[in-house]
Amino acid sequence: MHNYRQLFDLSGKIAVVLGAGSGIGQASAHALGALGAHVVCADRDEQAVQATAAQIAQAGSAEWHIIDGASGEQIADLAARTLKAHGRVDIAATTPALNIRKLIVDYTEDEFDQVMNLNLKGAFRFLRAFGAPMMKQGRGSLILCSSMRAVTVEPGLGVYAATKAGIAQMIKGFAAEAGAYGVRVNAVMPGVIETRLTAPLKERREIYDTYAAHTVFNRWGQACEVGSAVAFLASDAASYITGTSLAVDGGWTAIDGPPTGLTATRPSE
Repeated sequence: MHNYRQLFDLSGKIAVVLGAGSGIGQASAHALGALGAHVVCADRDEQAVQATAAQIAQAGSAEWHIIDGASGEQIADLAARTLKAHGRVDIAATTPALNIRKLIVDYTEDEFDQVMNLNLKGAFRFLRAFGAPMMKQGRGSLILCSSMRAVTVEPGLGVYAATKAGIAQMIKGFAAEAGAYGVRVNAVMPGVIETRLTAPLKERREIYDTYAAHTVFNRWGQACEVGSAVAFLASDAASYITGTSLAVDGGWTAIDGPPTGLTATRPSE
């Protein structure tokens, strides 16, 4: 019989989290650290990433690095430094993303390039930098951050959604390429999550309520709920899962609009 508790245990693992300074990246770093991994926290915000690493180190093990997720050179350097310091990378997750909410006809070339460069090209650079050493060592788990917007959109999100759909396809492609080397490649697909980036939307009550009503739970998600999914995909509990985008969206993409109409009658005691 399997030791299921041990399958979720990340003790002794080396985990890199790009975007660990806030939001889903920070929650992912905390989750991986709580399960025993040594977490290499990376973010462009020095104060934020230092704080994340310090919090993890109170009960676990962590370090921090300053890195721009849009720079292929800096991503490659982070991979090289981690390999030099620890000899391997067992887990690597990335979450940074940019959304410029505009109609496609109003987008400038520069704005399009900014979103594509961080979201989609950043994902490619991340896969290349950390995938190659994982293939060489014969094991590893890569986790990227897609979005429910990969499959359902609203006005102003067309370009952002295209990058997230691109990530969903890219992880399938790389899963096919890296599987023979023992490397798994997956993504989380968050719905509407309470983070610093979504705070302006949350402050507008009508938008908050409308978005909440699209889920079967009638609420927004928490970053820790996505971080837990990242930790699962990173662990041996997900050893037969690759090429998958795991929806963490409260049922948003499972139902056709807000759950109105008939309601279930609670079973009698």
